[in-house]
Amino acid sequence: MALDWLQRIKPSKGEYLVELAAMIYTVLTSCMIIVQYDKMDHPLQMLLERLGIVVVTIVLVFIYRRYPCKVTAFMRVGFQLALLSYWYPDTYEFNRLYPNLDHLFAEAEQTLFGCQPAYWFARKFPQMWISEPMNLGYVAYFPMIAVITCWYFVKHFEHFEKIGFVLTVSFFIYYIIYDLLPVVGPQFYFPAIGEENVVAGVFPAVGDYFNFHSELLPYTQQGHGFFYHLVELSHEAGEMPTAAFPSSHVGVSTIIMLLGWRSSKRLTLILLPFYILLCISTVYIQAHYIIDVLAGWLSGYLLYVFSCWAFRRLTNSPVRGDSSQAGV
Repeated sequence: MALDWLQRIKPSKGEYLVELAAMIYTVLTSCMIIVQYDKMDHPLQMLLERLGIVVVTIVLVFIYRRYPCKVTAFMRVGFQLALLSYWYPDTYEFNRLYPNLDHLFAEAEQTLFGCQPAYWFARKFPQMWISEPMNLGYVAYFPMIAVITCWYFVKHFEHFEKIGFVLTVSFFIYYIIYDLLPVVGPQFYFPAIGEENVVAGVFPAVGDYFNFHSELLPYTQQGHGFFYHLVELSHEAGEMPTAAFPSSHVGVSTIIMLLGWRSSKRLTLILLPFYILLCISTVYIQAHYIIDVLAGWLSGYLLYVFSCWAFRRLTNSPVRGDSSQAGV
């Protein structure tokens, strides 16, 4: 099998569209940095990092052109997917410049539900037999992305480029929203306004508070299990006050389920429990309001439809974009 991956394949025409999407986002955010250069915290470093990303992308294209095979194709797509964890906290560097809008979302949540579910959920059900499955669901997010990517690479390589494009375009559209929409979610907003205000249903505007603060609200549970500590580690690794609305965890995992369904019903059924837990856990661990989850479901489906359509239009190829074959 490994030798098959090293056998030469017919290279795709032009650059992979996943790289085109990445370069567009890189240029767009670079322009935003330049326009707001004096307001940014470390603009020169951000620009240099983007230059480095472009250089590595070009090198990977060169390697692929010299030796086109499944492994070098995986390197090209895999590099862009791996960078998504870099682009996520990067959104904070942009939206921290704008007045925070969480008070509007918390008020909408209060109007719809009469309380703050993200505040009460874990407090009503703190038992470890509930909290650990919630934490498991939340940390399953990146493994689910890896599973669907590797599944298509092994089982449906003819659609591997398309899957990379669908995922990266969806992420970048979410990131553009996060760059411009400063909503941080309950785990950051509630500590900023104080528990007494949350309980009383009072949600003051905090202005540019998150330009200078990034404190997380720990959620209540009985004991700290294995998956709880994994969530804590992920927060310490790169969680910032950003990216609350809509929930990309819910949106992207919805896209993963749709991709899985088009390829393998059995794979979808295996992923389904993790998907359900993930959607619920985003509220349980106070990362999102329920309205973020609802928007995540809707946006995930719409982004799936849009990105598949965009790929077919941009490739205009029955091999690279034909949705009649299994897997797309």
